[in-house]
Amino acid sequence: MNPALLEAVRFFTRETEIMSGLSVACGDGSRLETAWDGTEAGERTVFDLASVTKLFTALCAMKLKEDGLLDFSRPVSDYAPAFRGLSGVTVDQLMSFQLMIRTPGRIDACETRDQAMDCLLQAAPAGLPGRRAYSDIPAMILKYVVEAAAGAPLAECVRRMILLPAGMTETWAEVPEDRLKDCELYDGEHRIEGEKRLVRRGFRGVPHDPKAAVLQGRGGDLSGHAGLFSTRQDLVRFCRAALAGRLVGEASLREMAVNRTGRPWPEGGFTQYLGRQCYLRHPDQYFSEIPAYMGGWAFGIGGFTGNHLSLDPERGIFTVMLGNRVRDRLTVLIPEEGRTLTDYGLLPDGRGRIRWEDGKWIPSSVQYVHQKDEHLHRVIAEVMGWEPVSWAEAAERNPSLRSCPGIS
Repeated sequence: MNPALLEAVRFFTRETEIMSGLSVACGDGSRLETAWDGTEAGERTVFDLASVTKLFTALCAMKLKEDGLLDFSRPVSDYAPAFRGLSGVTVDQLMSFQLMIRTPGRIDACETRDQAMDCLLQAAPAGLPGRRAYSDIPAMILKYVVEAAAGAPLAECVRRMILLPAGMTETWAEVPEDRLKDCELYDGEHRIEGEKRLVRRGFRGVPHDPKAAVLQGRGGDLSGHAGLFSTRQDLVRFCRAALAGRLVGEASLREMAVNRTGRPWPEGGFTQYLGRQCYLRHPDQYFSEIPAYMGGWAFGIGGFTGNHLSLDPERGIFTVMLGNRVRDRLTVLIPEEGRTLTDYGLLPDGRGRIRWEDGKWIPSSVQYVHQKDEHLHRVIAEVMGWEPVSWAEAAERNPSLRSCPGIS
């Protein structure tokens, strides 16, 4: 393990207790630095990838496009006719968050898979996105587009198009019985939503995401937005295979990183900068999921459970962060009107502990994403010798960052 990276990891697992476990890797085609610490975090630990799954779904779609099996200009309903409300929405729009897609109710409130599917199939466009364009719904629908174009379940597409070419042997939609013991346990999630206080249970091998849990469970029918489980070593293989062009071609990697949504917002600031089911560099680094040492063609995504993956095809570098910010942690705090985080005993940045109704002190992982740049990515840059790339430099390399070709 790299000692400097280990110290950075321990900021999250010991100094602040933001996470119960964390495993990190960074590198390129020849060099790899790693560190891990905390409960159950080790070489064989299997993490819930959460929204990092979207990258796998998107790359499958890109591969099908390369092979002439999926036409992004065609309506979603041409491939998945059960989505009758999406006859006027193209695959391109679905892939790129260029429309808000909504369901008539909350899928995570459904009690059965049949109810959840009925809700999802009623998805329909709901206008142009505002400041926030990111949503799980497009990737959930994209699953069925990919399956129709490929003639195979999404899990099989992922296996055939990604896992096999990358040499990944520890990534699953259905974790084998003998590896369930290696799965991180995402149990005891505490949430404060206004006046409501909630505690959610978690089970090894079942997606933490409630939408994936009701649609996928442990049955292996992979959802498009979340549901994959993997190890740090396998995600390193994924990154290296993607950067080496073994998953999709260079043109497809660049297409992933074309800005589809990012633009100045009339009230000030910017909207989210999104590509093909992924985040891109943002003009304000505070809101950027992509670290400052990656350039204009970099793309990546985070996962609610405590994950981050980003890669820069132009510089040939990658970063993987797999953590557990859920287990016996306060993950969400939506203050009551007129109150702030400090009124609950937390620091303004979300760190600290809160006393629960049963008297237990629960560590907070609220707003943990804003700790990554200073306490992880800064150290990674120093360890690897990666110089920062300014927003101006990134936009010069990738002009779409300055002029969004998607939403007008």
